[in-house]
Amino acid sequence: MKKIFSKGMLTLYLLIIIWLVLFKFSFHISSKLNVHHRSLNLIPFAAPSIIDGKINYGEMVYNCIFFIPLGLLLSVNFKNAGFLSKLVFIMVFSVTLELIQYVFAIGATDITDVITNTIGGFLGLILYSVSSNYINTEKLDRVIIFSGIFLFVIFVSIHGSHFLRRPSRQKLSDRASENAQAWSVSFSPPSAGLG
Repeated sequence: MKKIFSKGMLTLYLLIIIWLVLFKFSFHISSKLNVHHRSLNLIPFAAPSIIDGKINYGEMVYNCIFFIPLGLLLSVNFKNAGFLSKLVFIMVFSVTLELIQYVFAIGATDITDVITNTIGGFLGLILYSVSSNYINTEKLDRVIIFSGIFLFVIFVSIHGSHFLRRPSRQKLSDRASENAQAWSVSFSPPSAGLG
């Protein structure tokens, strides 16, 4: 039974991370696929976001935090796999997500994201390894699984309300028409005869 829960938590976690990284928790995935925003940064830590003139390292910290559970869940599910194998999986998973963003032009591809995601997964692997020296692995696994279930329930309760308040197709169509009209007015060519 524990294996079912642990594999289920790993699967759910991977799906949520994919949804977060590729679609930014959007419930209108098709709208994200139509963005066509493609950028590539191969210089590590070269492009932190700047807010109000100050460098914001928040995104890098969030990337680390969001990938810590991957290290924990891989440790729970794949005890026979070596530390390095799990770390390589985390890095390859992160690179794959960044490449998908680039290929489909649905976000910014950034080497910093790969590095910070991998650091987060590394921290999760280390946290499990150190904790298992002091706590029985069966108990540790149960704590991780039940914590994951608890956090998933909270996540669903927070984001599940979006499903209940989803606009109808007609409202979405009306919004698209309004956006198209606003775009044509905002970006109309200058009239002839101007200086």
